Amino acid sequence: MQKVLSLVRKAVQEYDMIADGDKIAVGVSGGKDSMLTLTALAALRRFYPIKYDVIAVMIDLRFDGTETDTTEIQRYCDSLGVPFYVKRTEIGQIVFDIRKEENPCSLCAKMRRGALHDFAKELGCNKVALGHHADDAAETFLMNLFIEGRVGCYSPVTYLSRKDITVIRPLSWMREWEVSSAVKRLGIPVLKNKCPHDHEGQRKQTKAFLSELEKTRFPEARERILGAMRRDHISGW
Repeated sequence: MQKVLSLVRKAVQEYDMIADGDKIAVGVSGGKDSMLTLTALAALRRFYPIKYDVIAVMIDLRFDGTETDTTEIQRYCDSLGVPFYVKRTEIGQIVFDIRKEENPCSLCAKMRRGALHDFAKELGCNKVALGHHADDAAETFLMNLFIEGRVGCYSPVTYLSRKDITVIRPLSWMREWEVSSAVKRLGIPVLKNKCPHDHEGQRKQTKAFLSELEKTRFPEARERILGAMRRDHISGW
């Protein structure tokens, strides 16, 4: 846990993610990334010189109209001393059953983000923490380059003026293998992703492309991309 907190604290301080009195909603999907973000921010608040509050927020997409069983997440949040809130939605049904989207990921993500930001504001939060790690940033950079023909990525800290809320990404200095290792080592509970397109989509293809590139030609491809983004301050990196 010490290494996790060191990397999270590095990101928080370098990008000035947290201010005194912040109330942060951690967007919890039940996956390893968001669960480690929750764990780290809950632990960091105990000794960090700046005082802030943390709550866990889940947007239940209700795939096939079935509510997600959040019992295990509730129990874990109780052990962390973090309030846990769930917003049940119809997003899964709208995207897959009503609109029958051929490429559902973009619409689903947009609706999920909107619901998360609105719910966080409703709960009195001024910041939302997401579980994006360094590998996500490298993949997003390539997706923007290959699909949209532009150089850019999401930022470690993003102020959304329309919602008057700031999005932070405390795992920005962690690689995905470090996240997976920490979650397993710390025994953090993780929910299975129920999305019917979990193994499809452009991000999965980009991840596979980068993995193959690292196996066959350039072992440090992700590190090189991240290094270039940071040296040239791409999108605030």
